[in-house]
Amino acid sequence: MRFALVGAGVIGQVHARLIAGLAGHAELGVVVDTDAGRARTLAGEYGCDALDDLGAACARADVDAVAVCLPSGLHADAAVLALRAGKHVVVEKPLDVSLAAADRIAAAERESGRTVAVISQRRFQPAAAFVHRAVTDGRLGRITSGVAESTFWRGQDYYDSGGWRGTLAGDGGGALMNQGIHALDLLLWMMGEPVEVQAYAGRLAHERIDVEDTVAATIRFASGAIGTVTATTAAYPGLPVRLAVHGDGGSAVIEREDLAYFHSAADARPDDGFDHNQAVPFGSEGGQASIDEAHRDQYLDFIAAVREGRPPLVGTPQARRALQVVLAVYESARTGGPVAL
Repeated sequence: MRFALVGAGVIGQVHARLIAGLAGHAELGVVVDTDAGRARTLAGEYGCDALDDLGAACARADVDAVAVCLPSGLHADAAVLALRAGKHVVVEKPLDVSLAAADRIAAAERESGRTVAVISQRRFQPAAAFVHRAVTDGRLGRITSGVAESTFWRGQDYYDSGGWRGTLAGDGGGALMNQGIHALDLLLWMMGEPVEVQAYAGRLAHERIDVEDTVAATIRFASGAIGTVTATTAAYPGLPVRLAVHGDGGSAVIEREDLAYFHSAADARPDDGFDHNQAVPFGSEGGQASIDEAHRDQYLDFIAAVREGRPPLVGTPQARRALQVVLAVYESARTGGPVAL
């Protein structure tokens, strides 16, 4: 699959490296950026063409797919243009910054018959996949609660490094929209359909930004389960992502890329001589995978989905749901009341 990459900034450089590393599966054909010099610089690293206009890239017959690595508020414009040109699309998270924009992408996807995947690579890490299978198979019993934590640190220089960072128009939000959305997506994957949100948010450690650097929310799910989400870029020096899922038949905890704890009453055997009332943590059942490896696996899933005519694991419906919850969290924090989904 031959890709055009639009957006030669920091995340675009990550995608370029990943695509170039998929020999036999993918090839980076064109880098597009309105800053022609920046496009040429990145394209030069990979021996491909550089353009300053996405329309020109999408007009090329040798481009099969477009990787959208622009500021979040520009995702829909680029994705819709590419889809209408008959290209498949990978969109860096979030899908966009509004549900109206997200729905534009979904409509263009349906009308074009092409495929859209949205980056949420933590689903492709073995620990997350293991816990999801355990939940689906009933090994944790009825799911009762879950906790997702993204306690990161970003210095003021992070927000000052780009004119769009920390703005509502460009970023659409702060710590939750841009950092915590990965852990939130995992929580939704494990716990099902969210129905109501109650949240608080603040800008506590940064200046000159329009968005929150700290947010905490409670999510009620259709099953009756209750989840909590904490996202911050104001937790020095920053801690690993943590996800915990609890049920009346077991619990699982993921920290960083590891399965740090797992215990299931369904796995207990009365004659094995082990006291299952004293669950013992263990690490990395199913192995470890770095974020880059998981990111690579998501690209491979996207390529396979296109070839097999199936939806990708993380497509527009899953990404829209995560965005809907993020926006509901912001509305609740702004109004002080619960928000129905």
